[in-house]
Amino acid sequence: MVPFIDVMLVLLIIFMVSAPLITTGVVDLPSVGKAGTRPASVIEVVVAADGQVTLRKDAGTAQPSTLARLSTDVRQLQGADPLTPVVISAERSVRYDAVVNVMDVLQKAGVRRVGLSVKQGG
Repeated sequence: MVPFIDVMLVLLIIFMVSAPLITTGVVDLPSVGKAGTRPASVIEVVVAADGQVTLRKDAGTAQPSTLARLSTDVRQLQGADPLTPVVISAERSVRYDAVVNVMDVLQKAGVRRVGLSVKQGG
């Protein structure tokens, strides 16, 4: 029993000495930033609770779309400027995978500037 206690005390001292030397990992999380100026033109993709997708350019009238037609509709609204930003808005009750599916369709279509709409406050 005495040799076992000696071994445990040696291990305790080793861990006490080596613990402060272990570096902690740093995780860089994304943050919500504020843009300096609002872009001249924005395309908003709205995902409803029932899964319907609508498109709106510059807060104009909404036009219905589907996931299958989303890429061509967004390209058509972008027109000659492929850097027109696309913002995805969704209701609180929308499942997360529906928003990810919209992002996936836009990424496969080659849309470069895609963002998520964030409601400030609560």
